[in-house]
Amino acid sequence: MANVSSRSRALGAVAIWTFGIWTLFGLLFAGQGYLGQAYLGRGLSFGAALTRWLLCAYTWALLTPIVVWSTRRVAIERRRWLPALLVHLPASIAFSLAGMLLFSLAEQALDPRGQFLTRDALEKLFVSGLHIDLLIYATLVGAVYAVDHYRRYRERELAAAQLQAALARAELGALRAQLHPHFLFNTLNTIAILMEEDARAARKMLVHLGDLLRVLTRSDRTHEVSVREEIQLLESYLEIERMRFHDRLEVRVHVDPNTLDARVPDLVLQPLVENAIKHGVVPRPSGGTVEIRVHKHGAELRLEVRDDGPGIHPDEGSRGNGLGLSNTRVRLEKLYGNRHQFELRNAEPAGLRVILTLPFQSLAAPAGRSPA
Repeated sequence: MANVSSRSRALGAVAIWTFGIWTLFGLLFAGQGYLGQAYLGRGLSFGAALTRWLLCAYTWALLTPIVVWSTRRVAIERRRWLPALLVHLPASIAFSLAGMLLFSLAEQALDPRGQFLTRDALEKLFVSGLHIDLLIYATLVGAVYAVDHYRRYRERELAAAQLQAALARAELGALRAQLHPHFLFNTLNTIAILMEEDARAARKMLVHLGDLLRVLTRSDRTHEVSVREEIQLLESYLEIERMRFHDRLEVRVHVDPNTLDARVPDLVLQPLVENAIKHGVVPRPSGGTVEIRVHKHGAELRLEVRDDGPGIHPDEGSRGNGLGLSNTRVRLEKLYGNRHQFELRNAEPAGLRVILTLPFQSLAAPAGRSPA
């Protein structure tokens, strides 16, 4: 029933548009005909001109669906234009004659005392109106081809956009899938080391890891989540790292409450924090501090991960090329294009700052360019 109702509404809309366009046609040509006759000094009332041109317009309004159907049945293609042309030439004459006959019948019905169906009247109408009807037919055929060509173009464009979005989703899925084993292997390696030192802590770490993996492997996870969800996931990861480093790792998290519902890429902070711990905390016997900040800056969302380690030396370019950061760069490019910034800069007096700048969007709002 829904399909029938939708089709009825669509047909109704097409009928209204057809009627409106042909009414406009009749009004324009009635005005032009009246002004032309008035300029020549011939007595033709506007009402008479309007009646004749509206009759012509509505005659062609009745023929329009048939012309559209026949035009789509015999398409003029680039390599097969001649056979189609040989069909449309006689069809144009046939439709023109049909239009003249319907026009004369309508005139006769409106004025039974008139002589509109006589041989002389039909010959006069044929001589004076054939070229106009042929032009109308050609215009209709051209309009049908233009509309169909545009529709096919839009369909191809939509199909290409859908394919591009599907490819982007596949690439993003592959990139995110890379992070899971990368994180998992690192954590399992930590647990293996901890098993020899503190079995109880290792078992507790396994519980945290299980909780974290249950979240990461949920089938309904999307490529973007809220800041709130991202921070909750990060806290689960940090619990594991705190158990690993004990008092050697201090983590400070500062999140603006106004950003909790903002969109961020899923699992975007974990590789940045892992990179900060690996290069800013692990090499130092005394450990170090990792600071995470999330705040709104105008129409942008800024996420910053900072450590107090050695930072990046001029002759060291490898710190920003690991799997986590490289993967994050590619994901951001896929999700936001040129609407984001990814910066690595040395902090003062020491350490490294990784700053992500994203368009600020609430999770309740439609995504700008996310293929998810």
